[in-house]
Amino acid sequence: MRVVVCGGGIVGLAAAHALAERDASVVVCEAGRLGAGNTERSAGGIRTQFSTRVNVELSLASLDVWESFEERFGVDIAHRQPGYLFLARNPDTAAGIEAAVDVQRDAGAASELLAPSAAREHCPELDAERYEVASYAATNGFADPHLALQGYARAAREAGAEIRTHTPVTDIRIDGDDEGTGAADVRVETADDSLAADFVVNAAGAWARRVGRLASVELPVVPKRRQIAVVEPTTSVPESVPLTIDLDSGSYFRPERDGNALVGGHFSAADPAVDPDAVETNVDFDWAATAVERAGETAGYFGPESRIRRGWAGCYAVTPDDHPVIEISRPGVATAAGFSGHGFQHAPATGRIVAELCLDGRASLVDVSGLDRERFDREETHAERHVA
Repeated sequence: MRVVVCGGGIVGLAAAHALAERDASVVVCEAGRLGAGNTERSAGGIRTQFSTRVNVELSLASLDVWESFEERFGVDIAHRQPGYLFLARNPDTAAGIEAAVDVQRDAGAASELLAPSAAREHCPELDAERYEVASYAATNGFADPHLALQGYARAAREAGAEIRTHTPVTDIRIDGDDEGTGAADVRVETADDSLAADFVVNAAGAWARRVGRLASVELPVVPKRRQIAVVEPTTSVPESVPLTIDLDSGSYFRPERDGNALVGGHFSAADPAVDPDAVETNVDFDWAATAVERAGETAGYFGPESRIRRGWAGCYAVTPDDHPVIEISRPGVATAAGFSGHGFQHAPATGRIVAELCLDGRASLVDVSGLDRERFDREETHAERHVA
C-alpha cells in the first residue's frame, strides 16, 4: 500500500508512523518545516474530560501512548500529570459538567465531581466562592508538543516513512468512481515530483479545506485564531496545580517552568475565519491583559503585579460541532482534520485509526463512524461543551 500524507504536524506524523509500522510505503509532504503549522503553538494539553463519548474514547486510546511515550519512542516529552480542573459558575454550566462526568466515567475515564471548596486541594489559590461545581481527573495533564513531534518524526522515519519538508502539494488527481471507501489510483503533485499512491491522507490542519478541494472533497473546516501568553504571576503557580479551565469565562491557565504560567482563552463574540498563511502570530496586548484578568478571577496567583513575558498565536481548525472529520472521504482519500484545538492530544489514536481505515477498510480502535463530514447534512452532529 502506497500512502502520501499531506501535513507534517502531529496528526500527520502519527498517521505516517502507524501506517509505516504496518508496512505501508509512506511519503509525508509538509509545505514548510515539521510542526510549523500549529502543533508547536499548542498548549500541549492532554485530557479525558470531554462531554461526548467519542472524544473521551479518542482521549483514552491516546493517553496510553502519552503515558508510555518515552518507553515506546525513546523521547522524554516532559509529560506531566497534575490533572485538569474544570469549573462552572452558573447552574446550566454546572449541570453540563455533571453530565460530562457521567459520560467520562461510563467510557472508563477516572473523573470526579468536586465541590469548589474541595477543588482548592488541587488549586490552593482558587476563588472557590465564585463557582458552583468542579470536575477533576488526575491522569490529565500536558506535554511538550515540539518534543512529541520530534519523537513521532524519528519513529516514522525509522519505520520506513519518507518525510519531505518544504514540499507543498499542488494537486491531487484520482482516477475512478467517487463512491466507496477503498484505495484508488491517486496522483499527488508537488513542484518537484508526481507521487503515485493508493491513498492520500489529508492531515493538513488549518489548511485541510484547501487540500480537500484539491481532491474534490469539501470539508467544513475553518481556521480560527487563538492566542497563548506566558505570564509571570504575582504568586508563583506550583507545578502541582492542574490545567484549570473556567468554562463560563473561557479562561484557562496551567503551570509553566519556574513558577510562570501559560494563560489562554477566547473572549470575544466575534470569531472570524482567518487565512492560515497570513494569520498574525504575535500576541495581542489587549487580549493578553484580558486573559490575565480572567485568570485572576479564577485564582489568586494572577494579581495586579503579574507580568506578560511573551506570547504567540496560531489557528484552531474548527468544525461546526467542534469534532474532527475522520473518514474515507472518497476512494483513495482519507481525512483526519478539524480537531478544533484537540488534535495534539488525540493524535496517537487518530494515527492508528487512519492506518486502520486505509489498510483494513474500517476503524476498530475507536468507533469514528459518526465523525464523517456528512453528519452535518444528516443533522447528526455532536455537542462538545468542554472547549477551551
